[in-house]
Amino acid sequence: MAYTTEEIKISNKIFYHLLKHGELKEGSEELYKSYSENENVTELVKELGEASECYVKKYGGVVYLIPKEDNDFIGYSKGELKKILCKSGANDKDYYLSQFVILTLLVEFYNSQSVTSKSREYIKVGEFLNIITDRLKDGIERSHNNEESGIAYENILERFEALKSSEKKSMSKTTKEGFINTILDFLDSQGLIYYIKGDDMIKTTKKLDSFMDWNLLNKNNYNRVLKALGEEINE
Repeated sequence: MAYTTEEIKISNKIFYHLLKHGELKEGSEELYKSYSENENVTELVKELGEASECYVKKYGGVVYLIPKEDNDFIGYSKGELKKILCKSGANDKDYYLSQFVILTLLVEFYNSQSVTSKSREYIKVGEFLNIITDRLKDGIERSHNNEESGIAYENILERFEALKSSEKKSMSKTTKEGFINTILDFLDSQGLIYYIKGDDMIKTTKKLDSFMDWNLLNKNNYNRVLKALGEEINE
């Protein structure tokens, strides 16, 4: 397919905007209109994304640049995430605990099969801590009954229980509260949640809501998440 010089220039501008901001909103009228209305521009931008190991997706009136799973140039490598989310000298068990926490948070917010996948508006941090413990203990019980699971629940619970408990709002990654606080701060910085510390409350952003509705929680992916957590799947 032949593209005009102007279409190539606009596509490059759009992709640079996505690299710089991670998203393209309707407020950037000229670029957004070009992406939405010109099929050639849309295709060029998606090809630029593919060459950079990224997806370019439009959800709810916003165009997003989403790094693929193995993209540790625009996204985060396992080592970088471990350093950000876990305590100094953390091992793989600490890293898997951090990922279990994030996965649990997503499932708590998005487990509806109605028009939208979102099932609740907020979670209190204290409640979330209890949910993590309960899910780990339930997972261990299921594994003892020889049910298949993709998660080593006993190892993860061991790491979680090794963290100290604190009555205060500790920021230390060596406490349960501090460990969760670090993860929530990170998700907040990525524009995925609102972590309202004054109210000990977690709420999701429109960005995460759209992403979960249109991409992660299609039927196949949703069932994969439930299976990993050992939940019953109702077809």
